Amino acid sequence: MSSPSKRREMDLMKLMMSDYKVEMINDGMQEFYVEFHGPKDSPYHGGVWRIRVELPDAYPYKSPSIGFVNKIYHPNVDEMSGSVCLDVINQTWSPMFDLVNVFEVFLPQLLLYPNPSDPLNGEAAALMMRDRNTYEQRVKAKPSDKLLMELISMELKYSSLASERLFTC
Repeated sequence: MSSPSKRREMDLMKLMMSDYKVEMINDGMQEFYVEFHGPKDSPYHGGVWRIRVELPDAYPYKSPSIGFVNKIYHPNVDEMSGSVCLDVINQTWSPMFDLVNVFEVFLPQLLLYPNPSDPLNGEAAALMMRDRNTYEQRVKAKPSDKLLMELISMELKYSSLASERLFTC
């Protein structure tokens, strides 16, 4: 067994022993899901997300690929793909980090301290900068509430377009 595969196995076992629910995707140890809970003292507290993790052949020398499977409203997470914009994973990864760091430090920090100046979700970033309370309400909304909020938003856009047409003719 080569050193990267031993490290991969060790890190995965350490993650499983840290009370995270881990579900393997294939027979190998390179793709799996992790159940992640939103951190306390954040609008994400109480939320549970399924995170897809893919470990490259060169792990730990190359960073894991991390993505949210279920939707999350966050400036640094692409709402459609679940991709995460996080410097420590995308640019400054070091073999000193392990999978437990990702779930106990990096992702909680991302949810506690969003960076709206470097967004993957421009709408969430703009709302966060414009109206923090509404942003936090949107984060905490249940899926059915989010759909209702989207419908109301579309109705408001439509009604403002309709009123613009009335006044510009």
